Amino acid sequence: MPTFSSPLINWQREHGRNDLPWQGTDPYRVWLSEIMLQQTQVATVIPYYLRFVASFPDIEALANASEEEVLAHWSGLGYYARGRNLHRAARMIMELHGGQFPQQYEQILSLPGIGRSTAAAICALGFHEKRAILDGNVKRVLARYCGIVGHHSTKQVDEELWRQAELLLPDNDVAVYTQALMDMGAMLCTRCRPKCESCPVQEDCIAFQAGIVNELPTSKQRKIVPERSAIFLLAMSDGKILLEKRKSSGIWGGLWCLPQFDEEDDVQNWCALHGIEPDKLIRHPSELGESADSIAQCKALVSFAHIFTHFKLHITPLLLYLAHKPLHQAEHVWLSVDQALQAAIPTPVRQLLSRLANV
Repeated sequence: MPTFSSPLINWQREHGRNDLPWQGTDPYRVWLSEIMLQQTQVATVIPYYLRFVASFPDIEALANASEEEVLAHWSGLGYYARGRNLHRAARMIMELHGGQFPQQYEQILSLPGIGRSTAAAICALGFHEKRAILDGNVKRVLARYCGIVGHHSTKQVDEELWRQAELLLPDNDVAVYTQALMDMGAMLCTRCRPKCESCPVQEDCIAFQAGIVNELPTSKQRKIVPERSAIFLLAMSDGKILLEKRKSSGIWGGLWCLPQFDEEDDVQNWCALHGIEPDKLIRHPSELGESADSIAQCKALVSFAHIFTHFKLHITPLLLYLAHKPLHQAEHVWLSVDQALQAAIPTPVRQLLSRLANV
């Protein structure tokens, strides 16, 4: 439909984002950017992307790196399964495709961490293939332009969005058109306060003409977000802090974290297990006196919350200074705060360590 694609393409060339660091590059960098941009804004992604390609300039370099090195570069970007899948996919590409990023849609779709829309975006932007994408921004643009009512999580609405995405595809300039869709959603057709007065397709936009732009896309009924609590133990000795490696699966899988507990009794048991007298574990340094025990100081820091996609975690940091390092297991490591900040650590741990570094 030229009444949709042509104005978008013209608008993108004049007003769209044409200076992003991955634009006009090779398929590896397009792939990397698309994975990083999943559920993450461009402004957040750019510095991570630049650091990542500086360390892993091609698929071979990424495949030869350790998972820990990859996750260290991903630390703070969130949704860490993306980084693990990226690493797995690089190794698959080396093994199955001789280190060359595959060009066929089905082969791209078979790589870990790549779904229908991401595979299509790589084909469109990396190989100029005629493929429809449907990320979050595009769903919003099409829901308004086509007047599609209902939440995209329902099968009927999802299928209609994909049908429209296919119908609206141009025969030429697919890469520019694909970028235009993403730019429209990010710059004009935003979730709140859309800039309809600057939209190049407002004359044919059903939502605009009907005065229902703010009602589309249909919002999903909100669910009560579960809330959980945890204690993060900052165990320090000789200026170094204890980190333990999480199992590869689950939240923060493969990352270095602070020991985490559900209750203070669990902290007491952990201390007893590692030769720290649990009856001497106290909350405020003023209660210590001149004790010569292995604990020199223990106190609670200011609690804070970290919000995940499906729940909210309330974190109580417990700072524990030790006279000696009691742990020697392979899954534990003692690092200086500066060294720990360079490791593969999740965002709330980084926040706590940054606070310590500035004390």
